[in-house]
Amino acid sequence: MLKFASADVNGNCKNKSKIMKHKTFLIISAFAAVLLTSSFSASSQSKTFKLGQWSEIQSAIIKELNRSYVDSLPVDRIMRAGVDAMLEELDPYTIFIPEEENEDLQMMLSKTYGGIGAIIYKRVEGNVVINEPYYGSPAYKNGLVCGDEILSIDGVPTVGLQTKESSDRMKGKPGTQVTFKVRKVHSGDTVDLKITRERIHLPDIEYAGMLNDTTGYIYQSGFTDNVSGELKERFLSLKQQGMKRLVLDLRGNGGGLMSEAIEIVSLFVPKGSLVVTAKGNTEESFKEYRTTKDPVDTQIPIIVMIDSGSASSSEIVTGALQDLDRAVVMGKRSFGKGLVQSIRPLPYNAQMKVTTAKYYTPSGRCVQAIDYAHRNEDGSVGHIPDSLTKEFRTASGRIVRDGGGISPDFEIESPSYSRLVYSLVLGGVLDQYVLDFARKHESIAGVDDYRFSDEDFEDFIKFAKTQDFDYRSSARTLFDQMKKELEKDGLADSMSEQLDALQKAMEMDKERFIRLKKDEIIPFIEEEIVTRYWYQEAAVKVRLRYDTQLRKALETDIYSQR
Repeated sequence: MLKFASADVNGNCKNKSKIMKHKTFLIISAFAAVLLTSSFSASSQSKTFKLGQWSEIQSAIIKELNRSYVDSLPVDRIMRAGVDAMLEELDPYTIFIPEEENEDLQMMLSKTYGGIGAIIYKRVEGNVVINEPYYGSPAYKNGLVCGDEILSIDGVPTVGLQTKESSDRMKGKPGTQVTFKVRKVHSGDTVDLKITRERIHLPDIEYAGMLNDTTGYIYQSGFTDNVSGELKERFLSLKQQGMKRLVLDLRGNGGGLMSEAIEIVSLFVPKGSLVVTAKGNTEESFKEYRTTKDPVDTQIPIIVMIDSGSASSSEIVTGALQDLDRAVVMGKRSFGKGLVQSIRPLPYNAQMKVTTAKYYTPSGRCVQAIDYAHRNEDGSVGHIPDSLTKEFRTASGRIVRDGGGISPDFEIESPSYSRLVYSLVLGGVLDQYVLDFARKHESIAGVDDYRFSDEDFEDFIKFAKTQDFDYRSSARTLFDQMKKELEKDGLADSMSEQLDALQKAMEMDKERFIRLKKDEIIPFIEEEIVTRYWYQEAAVKVRLRYDTQLRKALETDIYSQR
């Protein structure tokens, strides 16, 4: 049974019994036990009755709609919508997976799929363009590069296809072949390529290397099958290169398989150590998970980096290493997702990923930040306030708290970015520019030497000025919202002179704002460009170049301050 760590735990509840010597009390206790058993039985019957009642009502509604509704009934669509809405009332992680979406489930579990191994880009009216081939993939082996246009897939022109349809035609069972007609980006030649699909695996360990002579670094982005084995190999390789301390970077890691989290902790703590406890509503859902293998290293200093995007299995690893005093945690508080989920089979090859338990770290704390079981009157859920959190202690007696993610031992601010940068990234402006850059430049310097020059930045400004995107500052967007509210309240006219003056003071044209945020923009452009020429590991190397949070972590004297 595959189980996912999703984090969420109620406090420990321990039933206490007392042995009484008085006969009268024994009689009363026995009578109370009968009443309690009766109560549980009634509760169980009530639950079963309610389930049967609503099942009958739902069935009657569908039958009546099928008989009476004025148009043909879209049964598949309305039933799927009903199931999804029902599960959404529970938590975001309990979901229905029909047979046709099993491939997506496998992608989530293992980060694998059958295909050629490339990210594509497609305009509504235009051919498919290779945006980012994966290193070592069939696309890579057959010479496809960023900017190459796919004119047809197995004889079907791509101009009339949607992005998903194009992607689906490129995917397929490993070992099968797919034929492309390709216009090469630099030569302009049109060639036919017959490519054999392979099982494409997107690695969870995106980068491992030495930051300096003694500090090893591993960036892990997920918890799919066998990531623990890969991390072990990378760790041992770094030790051979002279590593004396390790940085395990789990920032932005949304989690995955709980079993892999346990295996990773087992690499660094003694055999038999408690890693996590799962507790649900059934006896089978209560389980303690301990390490079952001998560790590879219990002494090397470890820094675990987390942020608000670190969730689920990331929090299991972080929480266990923190509770066992095996690592120092740095960064920002983690997401706070403490629910354990299991895959349950359903009829017609469908499946359901269902939340079955909540998890607790070795000290007994829960990191779940949101209480899905108790909702507000409007159906919304809230975060657990700090005032309701409890203190727990690590193996050495240090105080840690539950309720709301893993708090780092040393909090280090994450970099913040302007609204303009988000707009350039999310609006696709950077992506479009990099494609344009790749068409003009057949090669660039190696990743360690490559820098986006001032001349290149001038070229980017010219390109960005032609693009349609929201380049307002955060202050200007707030001003626009305020002005609308004043208009609703009938106050805008009486304040028009002041509002006009303030708006004029905040006016900034596109070019001026881009120049102002040059230092923020360049790292993003460099990362995207090196990825197109030197593939995915190169992107991490560029991020490390500008990682002020990591730099601060390495400068912190963890032993004198902890």
